[in-house]
Amino acid sequence: MDKNFAKRGRKSEKLEIIPADENVPLPPQRQSEDIISKKKKGINKDRILVFAARGISYRDRHLMKDLKTLMPHHKAESKMQRSKTLAVINEMCEMKHCNKCILFEGRLKRDLYMWISNISFGPSAKFLVENIHTMAELKLTGNCLRGSRPLLSFDAKFDEIPHLKLLKELLTQTFGVPNCHPRSQPFIDHVYTFTHLDKRIWFRNFQILSEDGGLVEIGPRFVLNPVKIFEGSFTGVALWENPDYVSPAKQRQILKKAVKERYVNRVEQKVHHEATLPKNAYESGVYDEIFEDNDPIEAAKLLEEKAKEKRVEKAKQTKITKVPKDSLTKKIKDKQIQLIRGVIAKRKNTAKKIRKT
Repeated sequence: MDKNFAKRGRKSEKLEIIPADENVPLPPQRQSEDIISKKKKGINKDRILVFAARGISYRDRHLMKDLKTLMPHHKAESKMQRSKTLAVINEMCEMKHCNKCILFEGRLKRDLYMWISNISFGPSAKFLVENIHTMAELKLTGNCLRGSRPLLSFDAKFDEIPHLKLLKELLTQTFGVPNCHPRSQPFIDHVYTFTHLDKRIWFRNFQILSEDGGLVEIGPRFVLNPVKIFEGSFTGVALWENPDYVSPAKQRQILKKAVKERYVNRVEQKVHHEATLPKNAYESGVYDEIFEDNDPIEAAKLLEEKAKEKRVEKAKQTKITKVPKDSLTKKIKDKQIQLIRGVIAKRKNTAKKIRKT
């Protein structure tokens, strides 16, 4: 009887009810008799299936590995064959008990596409991943505990543009770690930032250093260029399509055409230059008659006559009636005569050789 009475007396004790709104400071010490509150079970049971299709490059594979380390609530899967359709992914997620999915799809080992989908109900979005920089490549100084929950920071434009509102909700549900998840840590020490710039979504990951707002980048870095938003999960009607999107293959084709046009322009310039060349030579100059005859003596005489004519013209311009004497000295005349004789001797020698042959 005493034991039963003692048990009933313990049950009859009532605990003090504290309103939830008041922030009561915790006691500095906890006594052994105090009741410890049990850990609440997580209500949000989001699980994300992160995997890739065959044909991605090594850098894309490292980016997928970095995202897996940042998301403790993910589940892995082996590579999917290209022959399978995207609708098969819904069945794969149901088998893994996942309600979200991130699929990496590579093409030509150059271009990487990312699919983010809400399984069974939708919607799903397709992105082109650009400017990829992994954690191992950047070697940044920031660091965070593995499995810690992140804060999600979005640009103000995500609340203004309609399709960005939908993408904001989709990104928060996929990248946000659920509270009280068994693989997550019970504190927050890093921030994901999603900024909308140049019609793209820029992803950055920062470590929180202090409460004042000190941040250090951890990585990875990548840019999401939205392509389409579908109504269902990997299927359905396209709710939104990017009008400014140009595929990477088309961009490379435009660059090749630009290089080709340079060559074509250069060839066209050469043809135009040859077509516009003057057919007739320039008009005869003053000294053209000097070179009509190959005799050096006659050429020297003609040069002297031309020099005299020039001096007479200069004298007329300066109103000088008398013609000045020849300015050539005896030494210059002797040198000219020697040169003329040497030319004549060479010509005679050449003529003799021709006769002998």
